[in-house]
Amino acid sequence: MPAFDLPIADSFWADHRNTITAIATLILTFALAQLVDRAITARGKRLAQAMPGPISPVTSTRLRLVRRLIYVGIIVIGIALALSQFPAVKRVATGILASSAVLGLVVGFAARQTFANAVAGVLLAVTQPIRIGDLVTFEGETGTVEDIRLTYTYVRTDDGTRIVIPNEQLAQNSVQNHSILGPTLRVEVSVWVPSDVDPIRALAVLRGGDEIDVSIAEIDKDAIRLSAVTWARTQAERDQLAAGLRVSCLERLHGAGLSSSKGA
Repeated sequence: MPAFDLPIADSFWADHRNTITAIATLILTFALAQLVDRAITARGKRLAQAMPGPISPVTSTRLRLVRRLIYVGIIVIGIALALSQFPAVKRVATGILASSAVLGLVVGFAARQTFANAVAGVLLAVTQPIRIGDLVTFEGETGTVEDIRLTYTYVRTDDGTRIVIPNEQLAQNSVQNHSILGPTLRVEVSVWVPSDVDPIRALAVLRGGDEIDVSIAEIDKDAIRLSAVTWARTQAERDQLAAGLRVSCLERLHGAGLSSSKGA
């Protein structure tokens, strides 16, 4: 029996050599991509521990982009090497390269959206209009940037909803970044008082601390809108301060006999 095993094995290898080589190439490619990705992640963690403070959002965003670009690059090269094991694929590739101009037009048109998102993702990571951890508003939705990937950006809103935004839209449209200038977030609430109330007195009543800035935001024929502004360090603190400041303003107006005619 062993005498017949070697010819059978040789025949099997001759018939399936290209397939086995391609599969082995793909396995090694994904393993190498994972190892490189873990090495970059570990290196980033060591650098973060060596720094006196937490890693900046700018560095974190660019590090994630570099990791993903290297990962995708390794995968693409590995797939190309795996496909090159098949003679039929080589012949097709040769014909395709001979008509590269037509191929460029076809592929460019078919994958325009994907390429546009990828290029926009690189631009976002380089120019840093938004960073991981920033509080942003896009098309009426406000949330914290969770992740900036090569083609999509993930934003989590206050109610826990995750919004997935194509990077091309972020690059082409206006995005309001509430925390890019500093680590503090603006907290603003509004309260209304009747138009016959002395607004100067109402402002004096609302000024309960040095860190609260109050002003007259709007005047109409029925009521006056007063604005109270303070600052928070995190999104969670921002929500708590807004709720507490709104209640505090209403209580002070009520205690001073200045009843509110509309909800805050």
